[in-house]
Amino acid sequence: MLVTEIALPLRPEGAEREQLVQRAKWLARLGLAWHGIEAAVALGAGIAAGSIALIGFGADSLIELMAGAILLWRFAPSRVDSAAAEHPAHRLIAVTFWVIAAYVAIEATLALAGGHHPEVSWIGVGLSGFTLVTMPTLAAAKARVAEELQSVAVKSEGRQTLLCAYLSAALLIGLLANATLGWWWADPVAALAIAGMAANEGRSAWRGKTGEHCC
Repeated sequence: MLVTEIALPLRPEGAEREQLVQRAKWLARLGLAWHGIEAAVALGAGIAAGSIALIGFGADSLIELMAGAILLWRFAPSRVDSAAAEHPAHRLIAVTFWVIAAYVAIEATLALAGGHHPEVSWIGVGLSGFTLVTMPTLAAAKARVAEELQSVAVKSEGRQTLLCAYLSAALLIGLLANATLGWWWADPVAALAIAGMAANEGRSAWRGKTGEHCC
């Protein structure tokens, strides 16, 4: 009887690991910088237009700032080589997914129930369009680093960046439908679908199953 051994990928060590950690931290800082700008613009435009979707998008950006900060905490000098720090880091990020899901679902339900009609916001359209174009690239870069570094925390934070792209797509559709067709209900309906995606991503991150080879 022949037994086939499956070679598992080795964890990077030494200079290679240090390089990957620095790349992960650089990508996290890049995300922090953008999400800070994104939150300020979205919240300002959302309040001006009375748009629940835009305000929710700004709140999502604030939560993504938290996820980036958690990742930097994970790779602080005192914890960079600690396998024990990986577990609480990716679980904290999972909680931020659930916070996004709960907030977006509640706001979308209230908007639908109240028949809330927001004003047209072309600033919001421009912001969501730019985010939709740029965030998948950043998410893909984080996914590559996570795979090489074998880090669930990095993978989870990258999935949240991708969720931002999904949310921006829903926001863009909703804002354009409201602006051109008067379909005020389009963005809360799309937001409910995004809330479901966020809840599912949170469950995967909690279990540490966001990546096939992540530890």
